[in-house]
Amino acid sequence: MTTSMRIAVDAMGGDEGIAVMLAGVARARRRFEGMEFILVGDEAQIREGLNSHPNLTAASEIVHAAGVVTSHEKPSAAIRRAKTTSMGIAIDMVKKGRAGAAVSSGNTGALMAMAKLSLRTMPGIDRPALAALMPTLGENDTVMLDLGANTEVDAQNLIQFAVMGAAYARIALDLENPRVALLNIGTEEMKGTDKIRDAAAELRAATHLRLDFKGFIEGNKLSRGEVDVIVCDGFSGNIALKTIEGTARFVADLLKRAFSSSTRSKIGFLISRPATELLRTHLDPNNHNGAIFLGLNGIVVKSHGSANEVGVDTAIGFAAKMLRDDLNRRIAEDLGNFEAKAA
Repeated sequence: MTTSMRIAVDAMGGDEGIAVMLAGVARARRRFEGMEFILVGDEAQIREGLNSHPNLTAASEIVHAAGVVTSHEKPSAAIRRAKTTSMGIAIDMVKKGRAGAAVSSGNTGALMAMAKLSLRTMPGIDRPALAALMPTLGENDTVMLDLGANTEVDAQNLIQFAVMGAAYARIALDLENPRVALLNIGTEEMKGTDKIRDAAAELRAATHLRLDFKGFIEGNKLSRGEVDVIVCDGFSGNIALKTIEGTARFVADLLKRAFSSSTRSKIGFLISRPATELLRTHLDPNNHNGAIFLGLNGIVVKSHGSANEVGVDTAIGFAAKMLRDDLNRRIAEDLGNFEAKAA
């Protein structure tokens, strides 16, 4: 097993505790035979937890970390403790080449700050972007970025996000020519800020890129599956993400309340249960878990803090796929091609 196919896991970062993190890693180990892991955290707790997962013991190395980044810790404070925390050490395993990717369910802001400082951005990338797969009504999920790494961006940042998002979509969604759109307040060419219009103009002219630029998309079409990659600044993206998550919970809670309101409703629930189970599965964030910081010299995946073992498994599997298909090489090639044509 090469170090590129070894994943460093922040075993202490999840809200649900180390037991859930290890259970998720064990599930991933069963799915990816031959995959190895570096489990970073309190050594005594990890060794005790491995007693429940004998299949994982032989495939794991334990690296002790005395500290843990808390959910409310400021990124600046977390950076100062990077050398002693499970999150910081997991990232450092990637920097040192001992692991090909790092996965953490911890503080997003701290993870972003540590990863950017430690791994630095790839040549030609000014800022990394947080990208994730969003469920849609179409045949495939949709890649959306940036989801919170950069509150303010310029036109060149948006173009770089589009190139990175398209490279990611070709791997994650198995698409040759992903459809890309910029999130905007309207679909007309004159709508939006100068930076959005400038980015759109350059993307329309860049016919050599391995993407199909579709112009603008509005917020009410995010889940329709009409495009494969949605590009925006981190401020807008994070609001959109939280709105989608809140709406999904609202619909689920509303259905639960409606089906329990009367005897007739309960009977109706039993009749419609196959459909509601399909809806629940489709909206379950654990089945779509794993956001990636695109543009860094290494793979860093953010798992949702409240992810269960299925969610942790999903995030690790996602990281494994990005490693196997060499995501960063594809981004570098696409970006180099864009810059060469532009020159």
